[in-house]
Amino acid sequence: MTQPLPLDGIRVIDFTHFLAGPHLSRSLAAMGADVIKVERPKGGDAGRQHPYFKDGQSGYFLQQNMGKRGLCLNLKEQRGMDLMKRLAQKADVFVENFRPGALTKLGLGYADLVKDNPGLVYCSISAFGHTGPKSDQPGFGLIAEAISGAMAQLGEPDQAPPLMRMPIADMYTGMHGVAAVNAALLGRVKSGKGRHIDLALYDCMVSMHDYAVQQYFLSGGKVMPKKHGSRQPESTVYGAFRAKDGDLVIAAQVDNVWARLANVIGGKAEDERFRTPAGRNDNHAEVYTMVEDWAIGQDGVAHCIAQLDAAQVPCAPVQTVDQIVRDPQILARGMLIEQDHPVLGKVTLPNLPFRFSDCDTTPKCPAPLLGQHNAEIARELDYGAAEIAAMTDDGVLYAEEAAR
Repeated sequence: MTQPLPLDGIRVIDFTHFLAGPHLSRSLAAMGADVIKVERPKGGDAGRQHPYFKDGQSGYFLQQNMGKRGLCLNLKEQRGMDLMKRLAQKADVFVENFRPGALTKLGLGYADLVKDNPGLVYCSISAFGHTGPKSDQPGFGLIAEAISGAMAQLGEPDQAPPLMRMPIADMYTGMHGVAAVNAALLGRVKSGKGRHIDLALYDCMVSMHDYAVQQYFLSGGKVMPKKHGSRQPESTVYGAFRAKDGDLVIAAQVDNVWARLANVIGGKAEDERFRTPAGRNDNHAEVYTMVEDWAIGQDGVAHCIAQLDAAQVPCAPVQTVDQIVRDPQILARGMLIEQDHPVLGKVTLPNLPFRFSDCDTTPKCPAPLLGQHNAEIARELDYGAAEIAAMTDDGVLYAEEAAR
C-alpha cells in the first residue's frame, strides 16, 4: 500500500528565482511538500525568460518548478503584502535567494516573519552568505565556480578553463538546502522552533574539494593542483580517452583493476614500475599514453567497452544527450517524466533521483503558469470571492493570459 510522502502536510513558500532556490523547493515538492511559488507581476521568476523556449514557455522554468502551485503578487501594494504575510504565518518553510538584506527592507526577512511564526524554517541562499566581507556582493553559480578553485583545475595547461556546462554550484547548493531544511524541520519536532539557514554558493563549492585543499595544507603549501586536461595524474588511470568514433572513460586507479586493464592492453603495461598506485602516478604520462594508444587502435568505443567489460574494468562511453534519453537504465529508473502542460501539451523533462520504498515521488503537476493558483491560494487564506475579484481587477493578483 502506498504511504504518504515524507513531507506531506508541510507548506513551503518559494520566493526564489533562476536555479539554486527553485531546485531546492522543487525537491521538497517531490518529497510531498505543498510548495507555493510566489512571483512578481508581468515577468515572474527571471527563469521564465531563460531558453529553451517553445510557444512562449521556458523549458528551463518548467524543469525547476514542476510540482508547485503558482501565486503572483504585487508586493508594492499593501493588500499584496498583507496576503504574503498571511501566507507566511501559515507556512513551515520559506526559501529565498535574494542578496542579503533585500527582503529585510521589504519586511520579509527572517526576523520579521518569525515574530508571527516562531516555527518557521527560513532558508536563505546567496552567492557569499550573510556574513563576511563579500556578503553584499551579487553573484551567480559561475562566479562561485571560478573563485572556488574548481575551474583552475579544469582544461588544458595553456588555455582558459572551460565552463562546467552543468550548474554545479547552483545544484549542489540547492541539494545542501534540501538537507538543511529537512534537518531543521526534524529539529523543530523537539524544540517547536524554526531557524534561519544561511547557504552560500561559494561555501558549497569550497566544501566540494575532495583533494586539492588537503593536498595544499599537508604539503605545507608546496603543492598546487595543475590543469591536466582529461587526465588525473594523482589517480592513474582515471580519465577520458579518445577512440576512433568517440570517447570513453576508464577508472582503473586501484591495483586489482589496473592489473586487469594491463592484461587487456598488454605490452609495457605489465612493467613492474606500474604495479603500485605510487608507481603509476610517478609515471603517469607514460601510463596514459599507453592507454590512449590502445584506445585509438581499437575499432571504436563499442569495441573498447566490450573488452573492458569482459575484463571487469569500470568504463563507460561518453554519451550525448540523444543517447542518454534512450538509455534503458535511465528509462527503467524513471528518470524522464512526461507531463501534460496546459499550453505545450505533452512535455518530457528530467526527473529527480529520490526513490522511497513505499511512496511515489512522481511530480503531481507541471510547473505553474504565472499566477495560475492565485484564487485557490487566496481562498485557503480565508479571502472571500469579492476580495479576490477586487485584488485581481486592481492587479494585486496577476495571472498570464493562459492562466486566467
